[in-house]
Amino acid sequence: MGGRLRPLLRTGVRRTGGGGPAPPLAHAGRPETVLLAAVDGRPLGLTFFGPSPGPGGPGRGEVFSVYAHPDGWGSGVAAALMDATLEHLRADGFARAHLWTLRDTPRSRRFYAKCGFHETGARRPYDFGDGNPLEQVEYERPC
Repeated sequence: MGGRLRPLLRTGVRRTGGGGPAPPLAHAGRPETVLLAAVDGRPLGLTFFGPSPGPGGPGRGEVFSVYAHPDGWGSGVAAALMDATLEHLRADGFARAHLWTLRDTPRSRRFYAKCGFHETGARRPYDFGDGNPLEQVEYERPC
């Protein structure tokens, strides 16, 4: 990639008590954030994160989604995006961050390890809506 990484955009996604429908990425009562990374005006990755809804205490944030377009793989865009995500979680008062990823995705698991995440040993089935749950593994690290 010969282009420059555009500054990351932070957008709060919140569910309000008002009458309209909630934004599609919001979870009831919790503020979440989406960061978008673009190079030369072209979006190449995003993260979606916020307070963890699961056990682990109030000091734990969760990275719900990390997506990078294949054109950005190996360019450093995803690493810069994860660094910014962890900085935002830290600034929001979280001491630790965790995420879940599919067990059988070696590329994503290598990426998370490169970013300083370590497997916790926790596993869970996750059904994406087709009735065929897939096993996820949990990763965690300090913010």
